[in-house]
Amino acid sequence: RGLVGSEMCIRDKVFGTFSDIAERWPARLFLNVLPETAAAYGIAAGETTYGRLLADVKRLRGAYEAAGYRAGGRVMLLLESRPAFFQHWFALNALGLSVVPVNPDLKAAELGFIVGHARPCLAVAAGSGIEDLQQASRESGVHFPVIASDAPLPAPSSCEPVMDLSVGPLQRESAMLYTSGTTGQPKGCVLANLYFLHAGRWYNDAGGLCSLAADGERMITPLPMFHMNAMACSVMAMVMAGGCLIALDRFHPSSWWASVRESRATCLHYLGVMQSILMQAPAAMTDRDHQVRFGFGAGVDPGLHGLFERRFGFPLIEAWAMTETGAGAVICANHEPRKVGKNCLGRPGPDVEVRIVREDGKEAGPDRPGELLVRHAGEDPRWGFFTEYYKDQAATDAAWQGGWFHTGDIVRQDADGDMFFVDRKKNVIRRSGENIMAVEVESTLMRHPAVVTAGVAGVSDVVRDEEVFACLVINGSAAEDQLRDIVRWCLTQIAYYKVPGFVASVTELPLTSTQKIQRSELKALVDRLVGDPATVDTTALKRRGSKS
Repeated sequence: RGLVGSEMCIRDKVFGTFSDIAERWPARLFLNVLPETAAAYGIAAGETTYGRLLADVKRLRGAYEAAGYRAGGRVMLLLESRPAFFQHWFALNALGLSVVPVNPDLKAAELGFIVGHARPCLAVAAGSGIEDLQQASRESGVHFPVIASDAPLPAPSSCEPVMDLSVGPLQRESAMLYTSGTTGQPKGCVLANLYFLHAGRWYNDAGGLCSLAADGERMITPLPMFHMNAMACSVMAMVMAGGCLIALDRFHPSSWWASVRESRATCLHYLGVMQSILMQAPAAMTDRDHQVRFGFGAGVDPGLHGLFERRFGFPLIEAWAMTETGAGAVICANHEPRKVGKNCLGRPGPDVEVRIVREDGKEAGPDRPGELLVRHAGEDPRWGFFTEYYKDQAATDAAWQGGWFHTGDIVRQDADGDMFFVDRKKNVIRRSGENIMAVEVESTLMRHPAVVTAGVAGVSDVVRDEEVFACLVINGSAAEDQLRDIVRWCLTQIAYYKVPGFVASVTELPLTSTQKIQRSELKALVDRLVGDPATVDTTALKRRGSKS
């Protein structure tokens, strides 16, 4: 399997592939930290070459080895997109350890679950994340050390391997990312070295409108490293192209185009929410003052897709994938005709097999909606996919029922073979790129003493794709102040983006005969209530860093 124009071979680890590229092109730029991102992180701005990063990684690898870290352990990283994230990931990967990237917006209870599930032997963090993880370490009973990225390395809390060492390095765990599940608790997706290496290879071989150059590509992304899009797609695409990654701390609408121009970005990754915001600004003479050839992402508003491309002068390449599928089953509209403005995902490539099935498991038929089932073509249908849901074989088996991965997404396929996204089968709310499990929010709300029961669903939002709407049966007063107080309390329990943006008091929820929420009826209810004067709009309370 080739890499960088088929001139090199993929090694069996992420570090090995990075090392090969760094030794070949030591003077090329790997990372560019812009001043705005540097200020947010409290670090120095500037660029880092492949050679410099390789030297840093090798020194850190030696320090980890000297401190007693051995293959099979896990280290949590709460470093966002700082240069330290790449240093620690690559160094640990070189020794056969896995990393667990952490969302900094998670609260203590959420961190506690992940800690108890992953059982790390160390955590490396920055800012307030150090204190949060120290609390999780104590309260979970796992008792692992937590340090800053530049601190001396302590001995690991345990040298016992927590991951499978019976497989070869290519199949061995490189990272575990947490994603929403049907039980209300996140699932740990085990991602092997192969997962990351195949993602980079796929991107470099994709061609068409998202072709990557091998002589200095520069990719800007505001997406977080605790998501597969940035960690697997962006990072590995640039590594295998010998390109430069411009990793922002987050999406800043007012300075986005300045960042694009200053960084000399040639391509970018996006979420649909970004176009909705950027198109609100008045047209300017500088709209095409950039070097971007294409954007790669998902979820652009169909009504804005063509307008955005004409205004800013580059195509937005819509694609479909999941944390579980990785690049093992990507669908991408990187060739014309793209059917812009129709939620078109393009046609499955020759390495992807798809089925679209109805509720009864039969084929949906041409241009009829159904659940998307995917697998990799060839001898191994799971090639490039996640390895498993950690400690949840039943969920892994259910996802792969019948030899196909069941995505939970509803799509249709037209006579030309193009795929179109329709809806999500799973009860997941997607807000600004974050997947929010309704059951988790409901469980949190029902811990409040005034809440008898809660039903949560998503409602359409022109900026964020969806917003969280909660229907509450209240014990006692259901006044507006009481509902706002419940939301403020919720902000102390879970990440701000999961907290309801709209709240309505109801006398009862639509239930089945077994007292489970009727999700379709609940969705119809919130759609009616969203414009009701009695519904309380709490979106103004939801801000990054909100505690109450």
